[in-house]
Amino acid sequence: MTGPLHGVRVVDFSAMIAGPYCTRMLADLGAEVIKLEPPEGDYLRGRPPMKDGQSLYFGALNCGKQSIAIDLKHPRGAALVKELAARSEVLVENFRPGVMARLGFDWAALSAVNPGLVYCSISGYGQSGANAELPAYAPVVQAACGYDLANLGYQPHAERPLNTGIFTADYLGGVHAFGAISAALVKRANTGQGTRIDCALMDAMLGMLAYEVAEAQAPAEALRPLYQATRASDGFFIVAPITQANFEALARATGRPGWLADPRYASPAARAVAQNWEALLHELDVWAAGKTVAECESRMSSCGVPFGRYQSVGEVMASPYAAERGLFATVQAGAAEFRTPKPPFRMEGIEVGGRVPALGEHGASVLGRVLGYESVAIERLVAEGILR
Repeated sequence: MTGPLHGVRVVDFSAMIAGPYCTRMLADLGAEVIKLEPPEGDYLRGRPPMKDGQSLYFGALNCGKQSIAIDLKHPRGAALVKELAARSEVLVENFRPGVMARLGFDWAALSAVNPGLVYCSISGYGQSGANAELPAYAPVVQAACGYDLANLGYQPHAERPLNTGIFTADYLGGVHAFGAISAALVKRANTGQGTRIDCALMDAMLGMLAYEVAEAQAPAEALRPLYQATRASDGFFIVAPITQANFEALARATGRPGWLADPRYASPAARAVAQNWEALLHELDVWAAGKTVAECESRMSSCGVPFGRYQSVGEVMASPYAAERGLFATVQAGAAEFRTPKPPFRMEGIEVGGRVPALGEHGASVLGRVLGYESVAIERLVAEGILR
């Protein structure tokens, strides 16, 4: 079975996370993704976690693609890339704005030879404006967009923004770029016209802060209720008694029918008062202190309380839920085998690539199959250091 993007060729200039995550999903849906790398390879190829000499981090973001390593600084290398872009439907890049123009691969140059090209640029702050050329890794954007200070405001005892090792801005930007490219391909199919897409990590993060953007314009009189972990004897869980029915279920599950008549908790408006909400969560802590998480889950689930136990990533990977949903695919990277998440949606034709490409592995085949180069010409490019 071929995927819904079968027949779509993608030239992938991107490196690190945001662009590769976007193009990985395009590959999962059947697109032919040709990853352009410098002769030394994508920076993430050398980043841990490593297994049998292979970066599983790189592999998770680039499985199912083809790799071609070209010296873009050489005029003949640049000419090869232009030929490839002329025979492709999509191009994705996440260089700092201005780099593609200096290389001669900007939208104006490539759309002139391929008017139907869908050209997606992913950057920190967009392709124009005062901030466009600022360095913009995900942690920097997450600080600049207001996300980190907004989250600090939800931590009553924290004195500085929280540490982070999860690059939300990169993955969110990649998801938005994937959606925009998919829409642009529909337009291309209907009209034959290409599209230039400008996707900014800053904009993606701001779009996620709907409440905070609204509250910045019309400040709330009081802090809204915050959801927090409840400690049981062997771990943590969280409940979300959002509706009145949820709260009544919580009172039944904990054996606290008096909560229903307590003026601090009896109505949604009363529970929205910060000190009342905190008092309720404290009582929940007291109730859970002598119980295991499993015991708490059994009581909550039997009464229909929205409940979640805190789990490690490894626990989720080994869970029945992950197995039932088929969340992970097994991927080969050299001699290493590992599991990687599939796209978070189910539809016919999705098949996560079974291999991670070696650096430059597909150079000869791409030039021969796509561009029609003879083997002698390809060998000459390799000998001259233009093609790895």
